[in-house]
Amino acid sequence: MRILVVDDEESILVPLEFLLKRAGYEVVLARTGEEALKALEQEAFDLLVLDLMLPGLDGFAVLERSRNLPHRPKVLVLTARGREADRAKALALGAEAFMAKPFATQDLLAQVERLVKG
Repeated sequence: MRILVVDDEESILVPLEFLLKRAGYEVVLARTGEEALKALEQEAFDLLVLDLMLPGLDGFAVLERSRNLPHRPKVLVLTARGREADRAKALALGAEAFMAKPFATQDLLAQVERLVKG
């Protein structure tokens, strides 16, 4: 199972990469919305773990632009923007799940497993 993790904070990317690799997933990292879209256009992923607050294209733009990709993965939004309006917008744009930072690692792993196996 391949997961694309998109976040501009190293303090999130590095632990997420370690956690997901330790759980047996292949992980690719992107730090901007543009990098994420390029990776999504060039490779197939089972899951996209996406922050909303990114430099350049934000997570909402990535969600919107990735909607029509031939191999669009399921999307777990993982963000510090935990307002109900942000959750509603992300889900309306096609995200399957939404988690606010900070998060418990076991909760994240449970969501990832649910999404990649469901």
